[in-house]
Amino acid sequence: MFSPFPLFRRRVAVPFACALALVPAGQALASGYGLFTQGASAFGQAATVTAHTTGPSTLFYNPALLTTLDGTRVEAGMTVLAFDRRFQSQGDGDIHEMRDETKMPASLYLSHRVTDDLAAGIGLFFPFGLASDWPEQWEGRFLATQTEMTTYTLNPALAWRPVPRLSVAAGLDLALFDATLRRQIDLAPLGLAGIEGSQEFSGDDTGLGWNLGLALQLTDRLDFGLSWRSEIDLSVDGRARFSGVPGNAAALFPATGGRADLSLPEQLSLGLAWQPIEELVVEIGAHWEGWSAFEELRIGLDQPVAGAGEDLVARDWDDTWSYSIGGRYALSDRVALLAGYKYGNTPVPDSTFEPAIPDADTHLWTVGADLQFGATTVSLSYGFQHYTDRIKANAVGVDPLHGGLTEANAANGLYQSEIHLVALSLGCQF
Repeated sequence: MFSPFPLFRRRVAVPFACALALVPAGQALASGYGLFTQGASAFGQAATVTAHTTGPSTLFYNPALLTTLDGTRVEAGMTVLAFDRRFQSQGDGDIHEMRDETKMPASLYLSHRVTDDLAAGIGLFFPFGLASDWPEQWEGRFLATQTEMTTYTLNPALAWRPVPRLSVAAGLDLALFDATLRRQIDLAPLGLAGIEGSQEFSGDDTGLGWNLGLALQLTDRLDFGLSWRSEIDLSVDGRARFSGVPGNAAALFPATGGRADLSLPEQLSLGLAWQPIEELVVEIGAHWEGWSAFEELRIGLDQPVAGAGEDLVARDWDDTWSYSIGGRYALSDRVALLAGYKYGNTPVPDSTFEPAIPDADTHLWTVGADLQFGATTVSLSYGFQHYTDRIKANAVGVDPLHGGLTEANAANGLYQSEIHLVALSLGCQF
């Protein structure tokens, strides 16, 4: 008679790992799950603004550019993200669509010119995030049904211009992470055929990092920008809860705490902006993220669940680059048009791809406008993000040796994703 303990060790620890894996990963613009919708004007240029300023939100993209902003400025923004995700089963060909999901991350920035050569700023934004909500009876319900992760970051920064054409900056990143993951548990290996339990994991932590920026005016019409953010170490503490497990089997699933050490990735952005005429600025950019440090995840549980106290989950993620072009054209003193394109590759290899993190190579097209009303700026942008088709054909979720998930419910098949994004920002100068 086989023991169910190894099976449930995998079934409990893997989703716990998935939730923790979301920390370095959000959707929209960056590889993994990084969010770059931090200002509507920047977003309208596909976030290609490392070498030219877009207002106080430039603190996120390159804090060295704060020295180009006069007076005291405030910028508040919000982005509406509408997801469209589908899965077609490799087994029976059935199509499962994710439930309609709309998220609205917001941001707030303040900048102040202290002297001619010194500026300060502070920002509150959401650099990482994820949301997925699959039907409770879909094929991959034993891997994930609902996932939500948010990372809030408070970032004060100081910028200094030591010589006329050069500015440098430094800042701190205080990150607060929060995540929730839900899934179903197949109880058939315990002799409870046709009965499913439910699991919910929630966890949080705070971490501290730092960031640097550089802005260099190469000529009167050509500017270079560089921005770097450090890795942020996290020790995520969470709690797993179980429901719907009947009879004596419930004793195998106590509510318990768990923890894992991991990091938000190091990031580097480069940009070169060209202003061929007074009304037009065009920038090309590249962005690197150090996901290769995420090789594995070791999870420790305070109490054994189905006989297991810890587990090791392979990730084997890769470093990524994304490339973009964006521009701004001033029709008049009051109206400017925005446009951009970005391509990014995914850090998630085929061997560890799974539906809780359905990432893929991505294309983003954006358009927008800046409207000036005296000291007030209103920016509105739209973006369409298309993820290339991704096929899951791996053993994630399959544990035949111990009677675990089979090919029939491991959610192997075709994954397709698209996102519609609308960003709105309001800025004021005092």
